[in-house]
Amino acid sequence: MADSRDDDLRGLARRALREKGLSDGFPPAVEAEAGRAAIPKPGAEYRDLRALAWSSIDNDDSRDLDQLSVAERLDQDAIRVMVAIADVDALVRRDSVLDRHAAINTTSIYTAGGVFPMLPERLSTDLTSLNLQVDRLALVCEYVVDRAGALAQGRLFLAHVRNQAKLTYNAIGPWLEGEGPLPAAAAAVPGLEGLLRLQDEAAQRLRARREEQGALQLESLETRAVIRDGRVIDLVRERKNRAKELIEDFMIATNGVCARFLAAQGFAAIRRVVRTPERWDRIVELASRLGARLPADPDAAALERFLQQRRVADPLRFPDLSLSIVKLMGKGEYVVERPGQVLGHFGLAVRDYAHSTAPNRRYPDLITHRLVKAALGKTRQPYEDGELAELAAHCTEQEDAANKVERRVRKSAAALLLRERVGDSFDGIVTGASDKGTWVRVFAPPVEGKVIRNQGGFDVGDVVRVRLLGVDVEQGFIDFAGVREIRDADAR
Repeated sequence: MADSRDDDLRGLARRALREKGLSDGFPPAVEAEAGRAAIPKPGAEYRDLRALAWSSIDNDDSRDLDQLSVAERLDQDAIRVMVAIADVDALVRRDSVLDRHAAINTTSIYTAGGVFPMLPERLSTDLTSLNLQVDRLALVCEYVVDRAGALAQGRLFLAHVRNQAKLTYNAIGPWLEGEGPLPAAAAAVPGLEGLLRLQDEAAQRLRARREEQGALQLESLETRAVIRDGRVIDLVRERKNRAKELIEDFMIATNGVCARFLAAQGFAAIRRVVRTPERWDRIVELASRLGARLPADPDAAALERFLQQRRVADPLRFPDLSLSIVKLMGKGEYVVERPGQVLGHFGLAVRDYAHSTAPNRRYPDLITHRLVKAALGKTRQPYEDGELAELAAHCTEQEDAANKVERRVRKSAAALLLRERVGDSFDGIVTGASDKGTWVRVFAPPVEGKVIRNQGGFDVGDVVRVRLLGVDVEQGFIDFAGVREIRDADAR
């Protein structure tokens, strides 16, 4: 019989959070301040844009809605896009009890055992969430996308907005791709169908331009535990679709506008960057195995051309190649960029990138909003450069810790699924290889574990066969023994 403690993923997640020094709940003082919170009456600086056909597109179960979007065709070549971002700072003031607690985890943490939000739900899923058919305060980013996908006339301002349609990736994506009907929530809003098509057109232009400039179009493999009657019965893979790409493209553009605005105002800002790949030599080797040649020095445009070729040549295994590239790229980090500096983001092929689009879920975004609002109000920079540097380092550290918790609980869910299959063999791909150990993600079910025997010679990107030796649900351990490397001729 299963240990009931093992099956309690919520409890396991709480223990993992505490081990990493993260908060697993809200103290009474935080809940009390949240209970007293109220949306302030918008001042004259907030434009009234509640009549526009704003809509949100997010996950099926999302309740903390950070963004709304709308578009307008100016002429045959130009499309105006507006993205409204929840004005969390209007209710979570700097150095308040709520703010100090949000700065502990610095991010909402999404686990198979439940969500641990950065802000109490009275805020994140209500007062600061851009919920359906309620008036909310927002920071709006407006820009024009030309036929070539270039941005012009980027500007920021405060506004009063109202979500007219709460839409989901899994409903809008198939419709945009011609594989499903227009969702009823969109059909109920006059003119929204055309506006969504227009948003998609603008997003496709933005994406095409970034691809030309070398943005990496990777297909990450994300899984979600399916739990029924308290038991993990499956792991399902979350796939990209046109709706997810639309929001991703708009958010990248918005983050760029925010970054350039702050730089133009002479403000330092926290940026999210991946400077250059940590293991470019191994990326070159993987490409060579597949008959392609990459330059000796990191080159985003060349890497993207290679990825595009592989997406077409082998779409079935492209997610596995993407995973290898992601692992070899290394982690992003938050850094302070001061006026005159140019850091850039290798993976996105953009020079300006400041997290700003999810202030309910990420503390760096809330910091960015405070900087932007100070610049709009012509007041001094609210954070000293040294303080920003400390916050950037802290946010990187806490986000890394949160990611480890999410991975651990995800692995615990996978261990629950696999614990009856000890001794079985699986095909998979090597996702990590260093002095710390060798890791493999098996293809079905899509779970990752450590190779603790016969791992000699395995390296990132190798397709291998492994045998399951055992699992530890509490620790999220899944242990394999290497069987052999699989060459292309007999790969799955």
